Amino acid sequence: MGKIKGKLGNDFCPQALFLYGNYQEDGTPHFGLFCWATYCHIRDGGEEGLGFVTCIGEEKLTKDLIRQQGVFSANLVTEPLLPLADYYGTVSSRENPHKMERLPSVEPGQVLRVPTIAESPVSFELKVLEERNIATGSDLFLCRVCNVMVDEKFANSPLPFHQSLLKAAPVVAAGAARYASLDGKDMGAWGEAKA
Repeated sequence: MGKIKGKLGNDFCPQALFLYGNYQEDGTPHFGLFCWATYCHIRDGGEEGLGFVTCIGEEKLTKDLIRQQGVFSANLVTEPLLPLADYYGTVSSRENPHKMERLPSVEPGQVLRVPTIAESPVSFELKVLEERNIATGSDLFLCRVCNVMVDEKFANSPLPFHQSLLKAAPVVAAGAARYASLDGKDMGAWGEAKA
């Protein structure tokens, strides 16, 4: 079996979805849906640790808040969270000022002033170390992971990694503009999963 030239895209490179969280000026939690994220090893001053790298396209309120405050949370999106996450990802806060009237259970971060999502099994508290513009409307944020909040049932699970991962039920997306579960279920197209 040989390979043929394919279209440019990331259809076979799915990434986990995250709801990035910050507070608006009035203290209202704000969340936006993103998937272009990965991890790296960083050095912040003399301290080494886990880094988080994300690319955020186009200008939006979530990006404005991250720039203003220099911190945000990244909350793993699971199958039960997908309808709300899809809503946050396909409805603009600038065009719909009432978007954040639909909120999950919000908990404050343990280390940083960021909102986290109680229903998410994993929430990262992130401090922005550097921002780079890599193309028009496409900005890369290099962050330090300052804290990880993990649901107790996963933190001390006796299950092997792959079973815990399937139990957590994260949702992934790629260039095909569709959501999928880790066990291969189609979870619908972007904009279809709204509750």
